[in-house]
Amino acid sequence: MSHPSQDADLRFDGRVAVVTGGGRGLGRAYALLLAQRGCKVVVNDLGGAIRGDGPDTSVAQDLVDEIVAAGGEAIANADTVATPEGGRAIIQAALDTWGRIDVLIHNAGNVRYGSIRDVSYDDFRSVVDVHLMGAFHVVQAAFGPMCDAGYGRIVLTSSVGGIYGNENCVNYGMSKAGMLGLNNIAALEGEAFGVKCNTIVPGAVTRMAEGLDISQYPPMGPELVAPVVGWLAHESCPVTGELIASMAGRISRAFVAETRGVYRPEWTIEDVAAASAAFHDKGPDNPQILDFGLHGHVDHIGYSFAMARSEALIGNTVDN
Repeated sequence: MSHPSQDADLRFDGRVAVVTGGGRGLGRAYALLLAQRGCKVVVNDLGGAIRGDGPDTSVAQDLVDEIVAAGGEAIANADTVATPEGGRAIIQAALDTWGRIDVLIHNAGNVRYGSIRDVSYDDFRSVVDVHLMGAFHVVQAAFGPMCDAGYGRIVLTSSVGGIYGNENCVNYGMSKAGMLGLNNIAALEGEAFGVKCNTIVPGAVTRMAEGLDISQYPPMGPELVAPVVGWLAHESCPVTGELIASMAGRISRAFVAETRGVYRPEWTIEDVAAASAAFHDKGPDNPQILDFGLHGHVDHIGYSFAMARSEALIGNTVDN
């Protein structure tokens, strides 16, 4: 159900956003939606083929022309996210034009398939450099200005292929899994400065679906994901350090969880084997799933230490 009055309140007037890979697909949908809501947008896109080859600067410029024709403000940028210099230049384009950077959406990507056994090193590095290293390059460049200004919204891009894995795309899967670490640390380091970082886990039919049989897919265009990214990029968004999935109209939160676990004062290999079923148990008799959240590093250690102390005191161990 639509809520027009609520939607009208969630605007970006006065804000400046950078969208990497903003010329096509998901990035285009993000840039358009933000611009329609009053945001000034740097549309960053090399305009290359799906492998990242053959840059075409008209891709970003065409979207900028469309935004400007509709009364919005935007500029095109064709620097690469794959190098530190390119990352800095992308963010600097926003600072030079409008004097600020409020929102960073890292969406740029390429695809080069290959199994662990067979992928060439060039194809492996090309994908890691754009997806994962590219994320760091633009986040690092934007982080200082955001923290100094006391405000920022960062949206990274992961994938079900990174969270759960998929065959024949080890470079992509590793990159998208690595995004979780950057997301958590940017959220933690930004916490005291009003800078929030979250990750979108999108599912949409774009160029990356080329070659797949999508005849049985439900509607899943980029326009279904864009409002989720818009919410994560908005000043009213209350969450940070989270993974929000959006596919075919479904929105969910993905997260790393732990079972309660088991404790012994000392272990042998045979003890671990015997306890395996217990520390794998997710229910229904042991339904406790621990979601430690943003401060999970500290809370995981604290929980483990507390369990060791309490279990040691009552002598509660796992029977062989």
